[in-house]
Formats: sequence, C-alpha cells, structure tokens
Amino acid sequence: MQILPRFNPLPQADCAPLLPGLAPPQSRRLANGARVVSLAMPEAPLVCLDFWCRGGSLFEGSEESGIAHFLEHMVFKGSQRLAAGEFDLRIEALGGSSNAATGFDDVHYHVLIPPEAAPEALELLLDLVLAPALDPEAFAMERQVVLEELAQSEDQPDDRALQVLLGHACGSHNYGLPILGLRPRLLAHTPEAMASFQRRRYRADHCVLAITGAMAAAGLDKAINASALASLEPAVADEQLPSLRLRPGEYRISLPRLESARLLMAWQLPAASDQEGVMGADLLTTVLAEGRRSRLVERLREQLRIVESIDLDLHVMECASLALLEVVCEADELPAVREAIQTVWQEAMEAPIGAAEWQRAQRLVTNGYRFGLEAPGGVAGLIGNNHLWGRDQDLARPLELLAAWSPERLRLQALPLLDPRRACLLEALPA
Repeated sequence: MQILPRFNPLPQADCAPLLPGLAPPQSRRLANGARVVSLAMPEAPLVCLDFWCRGGSLFEGSEESGIAHFLEHMVFKGSQRLAAGEFDLRIEALGGSSNAATGFDDVHYHVLIPPEAAPEALELLLDLVLAPALDPEAFAMERQVVLEELAQSEDQPDDRALQVLLGHACGSHNYGLPILGLRPRLLAHTPEAMASFQRRRYRADHCVLAITGAMAAAGLDKAINASALASLEPAVADEQLPSLRLRPGEYRISLPRLESARLLMAWQLPAASDQEGVMGADLLTTVLAEGRRSRLVERLREQLRIVESIDLDLHVMECASLALLEVVCEADELPAVREAIQTVWQEAMEAPIGAAEWQRAQRLVTNGYRFGLEAPGGVAGLIGNNHLWGRDQDLARPLELLAAWSPERLRLQALPLLDPRRACLLEALPA
C-alpha cells in the first residue's frame, strides 16, 4: 500500500495556538444519558443555550414527511406550562433572543441571553422543546403556515431545480426528499402522529445541550440537574444511519420564470464522521471554486466569460456529504460550460497544485473555520453538533487534520471524487 506524502504544518510561530483563547469543551453525561457540553468564553457578554436533537427529516418514516420541521413550528406554539407566544415574550423581556432550525440530520433551538437570566431562560427553553402542547386548533393553523412556506419554495425555480437534482441523486434516501415535506403527507398529519414522532426522537441519548459564553456568572449547574432534560427517557436501542449511494446520471427540465439556464451537479463526499476527509473536501472545493482566483471561476467566468456565476458548496452531513455545483449561464452556453468543467478537472488531475494556490486554499479554509468561532452562538452550534454525533474533540482538531493534506494527496485521493462522470447532473432551462 502506498503511503501518500503528508503536508508539513506551518512553522509553530505561524499556527500556535491554533485557536487562541478557546479551551477544550467540557462534557458530562446526565444519569439518563443526555449530554451537556460547555465552553466558557469569559469575554463574551452573553450566554448561548443551544439544544440539539437527532430529530431531522432523516428520521421520518414514509408517512411522516415534513413532520420534523412542522414540529419545530409547533414547539413555539406553547407547552404544557407556556401559552402560545409566551416563550418569546418572556425571553425578550429577559433581554434575549431565540431561533431554531431543522436540517436533514438534526434540529436545534437556541437562545442568546444575559448571564444573570440564563437559569430562567434554560427552564423556559427546555419546557418549550420537551413538552410541546400540540394543541389541535394551533396545529391546524400552523399547518397552513407550513403549507405556505412549502408553496413559496415550490414557486422559486432555483429551489425547485435543486430539489429535482437531490431527488435524482439520492433516490429513496431521505436526503432526496424536501425537509419541508410532501404536501399530501402534511395534509394528513395529526397532533397524535406528531406527538409519537416527538416521543421517539426527543429522548435523552438523542439530545445534547450546549452552553457557551459568560458561564461563570450564569450558575447553570443546579438548573440543569433539575431541568426537563434530566427527566427524559433514554432511547430504546442504538440506531444505524441509512447509507447513501449517490446515483450518477444526466437530466433536463424546463421551469417557468427561470431567467437564465442552470447547470447543477452533485457529488458524494465523505460523511461528517470522517473529519479528515471533510477537511480535504473543504480544501478541494476551495481550490476549485472559492473566489476569483479559484480554477473554475477563473476559467469559466474570468477567461471564457461563458457564465454569470459559478458556486461549489460543501454540505457536510452524517450519512454522506454532498458537493453541489450551480452554474448560471445562457442556455446555448451549456455545452461549452460542461466541456470547460471537464477540462479544468482533467488539468487538475494531471498537474500538481502550486505552492501559492495551496497556501491560499489553506488560508481560506482556516480563516473560515476560525471566523465561525468568534461568538458564543457559533461555538455552541459547533460543539453541540459535534457531541450530538459523537465527535468529542477539541475545537482545534479540524485545523490539525487540515495539516494531514498535501497537494499530492488531494490530487490522488480527493479530486477523483469530483470526476464529472461521477456526478448527478441537471440542466434547468427557462420554459
């Protein structure tokens, strides 16, 4: 077996400490299996409380399409103790703010709050999330809000094109289905079905509470031990995530109100559990399409001038990550765009990445990661998600793994994964 050369890290003066001012996260498991992970940021003026659950659309059954996102809406309609809208009013009165998001893999609810109000905010947050009322009248009203959100998404040609691509690429896997759900399933959901999903997913060892910021002044230990999180039931059994095998292919659709043609391509890349592979994928997508000096942008937009824009985004997920390319161009330029993409990839396979290009990619990836850790919210999101999925690591670990990559290793191991022939490709044309 060939041992590929490894990149030598930058001199110690340039890279140490990798993340100055941030200590390793502190983690503990409650008696029921729920996790609490925290990181003190003494200079921060606020505390971030971020509740994470393995309750994204990945875990929906065939009849549950959209129920994870719908549940996120219903959570804010009140709990057994909180009336609809009361949570927001009380958090705002304490000087805080809140938000939530549902993804394919997980859902999280977070509050930014002054430290002296953190114990009360924690009680409110966990009561809201773990004991939603799911009132039938509020359920019927909020269903219309979710259906309107779905209609707005379906009315956007770019969103429709992306969903078609994911459907072809991922097949029957839940990554190929809309997080917002399918309309017939949304119309059939009941409060009882939602309560069943909530009980199944919001269990102790499916949940993590992340806390960051001015923790010394917050005094949260007593509140956590007496909270609803400590009373959750554990999960019934371990679960195996469904594997994803992206399906290559070529497709074409016509969409009303699409102003310019789109070329969309999707590739499968290492799952989030392969942190070293993810860092290599981040470097690769940066080399190819991050900024005017990246290879695809420079060739297609700056030199050939055959595209309006070109973006290549890395979406890191638990079953597999996806690289998604979107090119905006005139319809008659699509053949030239596809040929140019193939040429750029082939040239990258045949010639090493130069020193300046490599340093630029490393700098962009490193800075992007560091910038995400400047505020308590970004730190809480990262450590909460990591510990939810068993990545109990120091925050500097991804930057250490970045140093495992060299230009040659990237060319031999990562670049073949973006072979255009391995992609699922969609041409979207104005109707």
